[in-house]
Amino acid sequence: MLKKILLGLGGITVVACLAFYIATRPQLEADGSYMPSKLALSLATSEISDFENVDYQKYNGKKNKILAIFTEQKNMKMQNGKLFSTGNHPVESLVPMLHLKNAGFEFEIATQTGKPVIFEMWAFPEKDKNVKAIFEEYKSSFESPKNLTEFVNTSLEDTASYAAVFVPGGHGAMIGIPEDKNVGKILNWAHNSDLFTISLCHGPGSFLSTTLDDQKFIYEGYNMAVFPDAVDKQTPMVGYLPGHMTQGLSQRLEGLGVNLMNTESDNTVCLDRKLITGASPLASNNLGVLAAKTLLKELK
Repeated sequence: MLKKILLGLGGITVVACLAFYIATRPQLEADGSYMPSKLALSLATSEISDFENVDYQKYNGKKNKILAIFTEQKNMKMQNGKLFSTGNHPVESLVPMLHLKNAGFEFEIATQTGKPVIFEMWAFPEKDKNVKAIFEEYKSSFESPKNLTEFVNTSLEDTASYAAVFVPGGHGAMIGIPEDKNVGKILNWAHNSDLFTISLCHGPGSFLSTTLDDQKFIYEGYNMAVFPDAVDKQTPMVGYLPGHMTQGLSQRLEGLGVNLMNTESDNTVCLDRKLITGASPLASNNLGVLAAKTLLKELK
């Protein structure tokens, strides 16, 4: 059918249509999953991030640790059965980390079971020396992270050493993490211990874990910046996702009483009490600056 339609459009139009069709096809990986199309990558990724090298007056106190909860999951199943090759978005992970590191904080890297961190390497800014530097600095921790059970069993009493919990974005943050009781325990620990919680894009999917076992959602009434479901529903048209997601995020959070501060996948960031959130990869730098300055102001 497609061939008949194209043949009826004329030579130049056929070439253009075929080129567009090819450019918008998600790209098959060796494990059967799909990474974004060439067009989607050209629209949504860059070889250099927008990291802004801010000169911070570094924190020198005892509360200098930040627990970073990463995903160890790679493939997200779509409604059509296809698998999206995902993980944590490198810019959403590493740019906020750069700001917080430069402000004097250090990270403990953890995944659900201690398996290696998975990144969306197709989104890695290969020509960004700052992002590459912090990636290499924490590479061994990404490869051999702590597991959340270990953290829950050994560190929940140690509020004196921690400033925040950080959950980076990427669609991978929605695989398993929202259903993990340890994540819920850690977020409740941070909330009840007056620590900051930092997240962006799809990372706030982790917040759903606080509702497990019929618990009250701890962020009811909070203002948040989150990746919009409406945009996720559009991305299959350009081949970013290989199909529609089985469930979204922003509407689920809104249904739990969250006040959404953005309607686009833009650079919106939001501070509400001890919760710092950002809307999308475009908010990574702003989120890092806001988080670093807020923690420094609070802890000085």
